[in-house]
Formats: sequence, structure tokens, C-alpha cells
Amino acid sequence: MYCLDFLNRKRISTLEVVIGKLKIGGENPIRLQSMTTTDSMDTEKSVAQSIRMIDAGCELVRLTAPSKKEAENLANIKRALAEKGYSTPLVADIHFTPNAAEIAATLVEKVRVNPGNYADKKKFEEIDYTDESYQAELLRIAQKFTPLVLLCKENNTAMRIGTNHGSLSDRILSRFGDTPEGMVESAFEFIRICEKNNFFNLTISMKASNTLVMVQAYRLLVAKMLVNNKVYPLHLGVTEAGDGEDGRIKSAVGIGALLEDGIGDTIRVSLTEEPEFEIPVARKLVEKFATTNDYVFSEKVTELPYNPFSFARRATTEIHNIGSKHVPVVVADCSDKQAITPANFYAFGYNYSIQLDKWNLQDQAADYVYIGENTISFEVPGTLGVIVDFSVWSQNYAAKTGFYPLVKPTDLGQLNNDQRAFLVIESENELPEDLNNFPQLVLVLNTNYSNKTQIFRKVYIDLLRRKLEIPVILKIDNQLMDAEKFQLYVSSDCGSLFIDGFGDGLWLKGRQPMTLINSTAFGILQATRSRISKTEYISCPSCGRTLFDLQETTAKIRQRTSHLKGIKIGIMGCIVNGPGEMADADYGYVGTGPGKITLYKEKNVIRKNVPESEAVQSLIDLIKEHGDWVEK
Repeated sequence: MYCLDFLNRKRISTLEVVIGKLKIGGENPIRLQSMTTTDSMDTEKSVAQSIRMIDAGCELVRLTAPSKKEAENLANIKRALAEKGYSTPLVADIHFTPNAAEIAATLVEKVRVNPGNYADKKKFEEIDYTDESYQAELLRIAQKFTPLVLLCKENNTAMRIGTNHGSLSDRILSRFGDTPEGMVESAFEFIRICEKNNFFNLTISMKASNTLVMVQAYRLLVAKMLVNNKVYPLHLGVTEAGDGEDGRIKSAVGIGALLEDGIGDTIRVSLTEEPEFEIPVARKLVEKFATTNDYVFSEKVTELPYNPFSFARRATTEIHNIGSKHVPVVVADCSDKQAITPANFYAFGYNYSIQLDKWNLQDQAADYVYIGENTISFEVPGTLGVIVDFSVWSQNYAAKTGFYPLVKPTDLGQLNNDQRAFLVIESENELPEDLNNFPQLVLVLNTNYSNKTQIFRKVYIDLLRRKLEIPVILKIDNQLMDAEKFQLYVSSDCGSLFIDGFGDGLWLKGRQPMTLINSTAFGILQATRSRISKTEYISCPSCGRTLFDLQETTAKIRQRTSHLKGIKIGIMGCIVNGPGEMADADYGYVGTGPGKITLYKEKNVIRKNVPESEAVQSLIDLIKEHGDWVEK
């Protein structure tokens, strides 16, 4: 059990942690934070950027402290901010350098340590530990970490134990593997040392770029803390989410999936953009959970009939190209159009050439289009299914291949048992009892309530209980005018459902342009690893350790490689966010010195110290050498 109620939203009450004047956890609101991208030795720039972040609503400012000198300079940054009237707590971000952490603990309100590299140096070695040798390692870690714990305790300094999926120690990887379980144990090695010293002013994070790993790790962590009856506040974030639309969708999928279940006390949306731009995005995402239009279930579910800690797609029957082993389909919605023309199809991936009299399909071409009460006077592409209201279908398309009726439960009596059809239900209601009598039905779940995740989850539970393997399409109708909010909200609504293996299709509707709605649907499926339709960029958000302009470089790489469907490219500003943080990227571009780039194939170094001016082309050459390049 990782949440208090799987059907009714209920936030988990955590221990209250004090960070300067700021309180996190307990009954406090969800706090918003970000991290500077400046050199922490540059006091003036660090202060100026911190002020921009704070003015945007940042409640906790994190700065990197890669060595003793940066840690010491945090005092100057803090003093300069105070002189300008700013008292927002500062966090020192530590990797590899315990001595820097111990200095920072006496100067700022919070220290973040990464248990994967605080007491260990990663060598990517697999070690066969005995119980005795493993215990000896834990004693070694305690000796190295305890001085920091005592300093934090003495100075009333808070601490974040921040596990990263890509930087687990060789010790954890050798015993637990590259798994969510390993991430949780990595944090608990350090939590136990804190508790042994009666230090509880802790927040915990389980960050990963892979949203499935990230969500499963947080769930495992919460489940373990609930058993221990000591739940620390949680800092949520999808690391290396990227930029633009992709970064927002990916962040909302991962962070939103946890907030939906009442998990999370502070969040950071990690975008490869200026840090002050992260805060409005985070605020909009948190605002989603202030809505009160929830359907309240009288039934309380405390156990799930599926495993929420490990991905397994729900078993469904195959109906044409839906269900079974098919990737989830995307449904476009043209029902609001007064008259449908071939030009309408361009927005969801189909381009008609009049000269050639043929359709061209893009990588993100929808699989079905819903036209409602409309009719179509032209031949549609053979790959595109058309969904029509039952009455219009009966009159015009009953004998036409590729056209399917959308029916309501009251229409089932008029439907032939073997007719392929889409049954739409308001999913807070009970499922029809006679679904087994219609083996060619696809279920379309819809609701006007705000707690869509819980309502759709209840249907998931009921289908499993009744052993029904009918395919399911999730329909989300969101009428927000703000395009960014639309993407954040719908991504949060269905993110955890696809992460849990529920959903054979996605149907989005809203007031946004069809191109944005379509790209959002495909973006959600990509972010949940349900359907890969484009290149994926695992791009860190930059910090003071970054050795090149991440935003500019990411744009250059994206311009050259965005057509490489299914390839994952990691773009990391420094070695801290290097081969480990890229996790499962196919290729890596990592800053290793001023003006120098190292290129990776998976976790293997292929080319060292490539001049930055040549590095993008060198990356292209590397992709070509390994047979993954295709021309546009």
C-alpha cells in the first residue's frame, strides 16, 4: 500500500521539516523550488538569478557546490540576498564532496546529498558481496556520512537525501540492480544513519528520467515509510525532462501521477530552460489539485488487483489494431467541425496531395478520427479508422469498411453482437452487465469529474475483478483555454494509468488547436514509454557545473536529429549528469571540460575531448557508424 485511498484523493501527512523560515510537509502547501544555472563563484550573477527565481515564486533556491570554494561562497550569496531584502532559504547541492557539504551545512538552510556518490566513486563494477563484506561497506558509509549529520543537527540545517536513478553506487547496483528497489535502499542506507543519530529534519527524493522508474520508486519508498510509521516529506521531480512541450508533458506525467495519489510536499519541474521559467509551470501543475469537482466513492480500496511497483500491461483481446500487443492508438476529434475536408486531417498527421491523389502520413498520425454527427464526402486514408455517432453510422456507413459506430449502453440492444463498435460510458457509473455478449466492443471511458485518474482506476479494478479483457480507450475532454495548463492537466490525468499498464488508446478533446492536441496525445504515450513516435532527448536542466550552453546545444542537436524516431539522446552539462544520469539513452553528449565534449554509445565512452565546435557533427557521425541514422 503506497497511498491512503486508491479511489478518493487524500494527501499523505508527512513529518514537518523546517528549512529556515520555510516549513515543508505536514499540513503545509506544496512548495515550489528550482536551481540556479550560474557559477556559484559568481556572486553577482547567482544573486541576480536567485532574485528572478524568487520573484517568480520560487520558495527554495538550490545552488551547486562542487568544491569547498563554492560552498564557502554561499555565505556571500546569502548575505547579498539578505541585503536586497530576500530571506528565501538556500540549498547546497552536493556530489562527490563531503568536505563541501560540511562547510555548507554551517552556512545555508539545507544541504542536498546524493547517496549514490557521497561516499562512493562510480566505477561501473559488479561486485559479489557477502553479507559480511556488505555490512562492512555500510559501516564505511556511516563513518563518512555521520559528521555531516551531526553538523546539520547542531546547526538546525535541513537535509535532502536525493537518490538519482542514474547514479546508484556500484554497491547498490551489484546487490539490487538498476531498479526502483535499489533506489529506495540507497536512500534508506542514509536515512538509517540519520535516525541512529536522532536527526529527522529530512526530505527525500527518488528522481529518474524514466517516468515508470521514477513513479515506482516513489511508491515503494512511501510504502516502506508507511510500514515504518515515519513518513518524511517528499521532493518530486522528473530529472532531465528536457525542454518545451516534451519537458512539460514528461514532468506532468511523473509528478502528476504521484500528486494524484496524495504523494509530494515540494516539486521541481526540471526544464532545459532558465530556472525562473520552471516556477510558473510547477505552479500550474499544483493548482490542478485545488479543484473540488471530485466524484466521491463510497467504497474504499486499500489493495490493488495489479502490481503498482512493476509495469505489466493489462491483458486485452485484439480488436483490429486495438488491444493485445498493439501500441495504444490515438483518436483525433473533428466532431465540432461544421464540414470536414481533407485539410482538417493535416492537423493530426495526414497530408493529401491533390497532384498525386494520395495521402502522406507523418510519424504522429492519429489512428482514428471521430466525426460525431458529420459525414465525409471524400475517401479517407486506408490506415485511418472513422468513428461516427450510431444514428449517422446506421444511415450512411453501416456497410462501409473502416467506419465504426460510437454507441451508448442504451444502444447495445440495436447492435449486432459481432459488430465492431466503440462503447462510450461515463466511467463513474457501473459497467454494463452484458459486455461479454459483444466481443467486438472497444470501451471508451469518459467523465466530467476532475479526479479522472481515480475514476478510470476504478474501472480498471472492476474489469480485472470481472475478468473482462475488453480494450479500453481513455477519453479526456479538457476545455481550458491556457495551452500549457491543458497539456499539464491531461498529462497528469492519464499518466499514472499508462504507467500502470491501463489504456489501449488515448482520445483528447479540448479548445486547443488540433495540432497541439495531437502532439500532446503522442507526447503522453512517449513519456509513459507506451508508444515511441519521435526522438527522445534526455536533457538536464543545467546548473553551475554545466560546461556549455545547454539550451543552445539541445536546440542544435534537436534540429539535426529530430527525425530519428525511437532514438534516445542524452545531453548532459557535466560528468555528474553524465553516463549514469543518462540511464538508458542510446547516445550521450557530455561536457567534460571547458569547450570539450565526450560522446557515449549507451554507457560506453567512444570519443573523448571532442572540441565543442565539432561535437554535434561528431555525434551525427557516431549515430551513422552504429547504423541508427536515416536521412530525413
